[in-house]
Amino acid sequence: MLRPLLVVPLLAAAAGGVWLSRGALLRWRDLRSAQTYELAGDQRPMLLRAVGAMLCGLCVTVLTVLVAVGALGTRGAGGAGEPSVEEARAEAGPRPAAAPPDGPGTPAPSPGAPASAPVPSASASSGASAGAPASASAPVAATASGNGPAPVVSHFDSIGHPAGGELMESAVAGPDGRPRTVRVWLPEQYAQDPKARFPVIVLHAAGARKTADTEVPDVFDSIASAVTLGRSRPFVVVVPQAPSGTEHPCELVTAAPQAVSDDASLRTVVAAAFRTLPPGPANWGVLGVEAGAPCAAAAGLARADLYGAAAAVSGRYDNTALTAAGAEAPAGAAPKLLLAAAKADSPGLDAARKLQGALRGGAGQAAKADVRISDIVEDYTPERVRTRLVRVAVQYLAETLAQPS
Repeated sequence: MLRPLLVVPLLAAAAGGVWLSRGALLRWRDLRSAQTYELAGDQRPMLLRAVGAMLCGLCVTVLTVLVAVGALGTRGAGGAGEPSVEEARAEAGPRPAAAPPDGPGTPAPSPGAPASAPVPSASASSGASAGAPASASAPVAATASGNGPAPVVSHFDSIGHPAGGELMESAVAGPDGRPRTVRVWLPEQYAQDPKARFPVIVLHAAGARKTADTEVPDVFDSIASAVTLGRSRPFVVVVPQAPSGTEHPCELVTAAPQAVSDDASLRTVVAAAFRTLPPGPANWGVLGVEAGAPCAAAAGLARADLYGAAAAVSGRYDNTALTAAGAEAPAGAAPKLLLAAAKADSPGLDAARKLQGALRGGAGQAAKADVRISDIVEDYTPERVRTRLVRVAVQYLAETLAQPS
C-alpha cells in the first residue's frame, strides 16, 4: 500500500520540476536578450523558478529512492520463501471437513468395505449452481444424455423491420439435432391484431447453409406489396436455412422429399412461438424464387401432405427428377403448383412448359398435379419484374389455401 502512495507525489514533483525548469530557462533567455540590447532585467523570477526546480528535483530523488527500497524489500521477502497470504490460500485449497470423533455409536468400517464418496455440502452445491454460467453446465447435460449434440433452446430475437414488418431469428434443432438458423418474417398486420392467426409461406433457399432472404433481398417487400394492393391476405413467412449436407439443396429435396428444411421440429417451434394457423396443407404453402424455385416445386409435388400449394418463380427444372418425385409421393390430394416466369424470359417459360408436360405424362400423383403457368408479367427492370412475379405467386397461394380464421 506504501508504494502507490509514494508514486503519486513522485509524479507530481517531477511534473512541477519540469514546469519550473522550463520557466527558468525561458526567463534566462529573456535576460540574455535584454543584455544584448543593454536593457535592465529582473533576475528574481528566474532565480525563484530555478530554486523551485531544484527543490522538485530533490523531492523526486528522495521519493525514487523510497519506492526503489520498497520494491527491493518486497522482492526480497518473496524470494526468502515466504509466500503471500493469497498464494498460501491458493496452494492450500479447500480444507476437507473434519471427521466426526469416534463415539460409542459410530461403527468402525469393515476392512473390505469400499470408501464412500464425499458428499458436498449444501452451501457448496447451491453456490456452484447459482454462480456457474450456462456454458459450464452444458457439458454435464451432454454427458448425461450421451455423446450426441447438446439440446438446442430456441429463442427468437428481432433482427430488423423489413417491409414494415419484423424479422425474427433463432437457432432451431435440425433432424440431426444440430442447430440451424431459422428466420420468421411477421407482416405489419401481425402487431395490429393480437388475436388473429396467420397462414404460413415457407421460403426455400438454393444455397447450402443460406436463407432465402439473403439470396433474394427484396422478397419481403414483394410479399408485403401483394397485401397492400389487396391481392393477398397477410402471411407469416418462415425462412429456414438450407441443409448443409450438400451444395445443391434443391437436388436433395427432389431425391429425398423427407429432407425438406421445415421438418416436424421446426413446425412445432414456429407454431409454439407465433400465432400461425396449424401446420398442414390447409394453411401452409411453399415458395421458391429463381435458384430456389426447384426446391419449392419438389416440395409441393412430393409433400402435398405438408403444403396446400407451391409456387416456383423464374426457375430451371430437372423434369425427370421432379416427375419421379411426384410419382413416388403418397396418395392423397392432388399437388397444386404455379410456375411463374416473365413474358420476356423465354428460357424460363420453356422450362415451365416442359415440366408441365412431363408431369402430365407421369404416373401417380405427378399425373394428378394441377400445374398452372403465369407468363404475362413484364416491366422495365429485372428488379421490378421479380417483384411482380413474387406478387403473382403470393396471390396464387392466398387464393389456393384456406381462408384465415
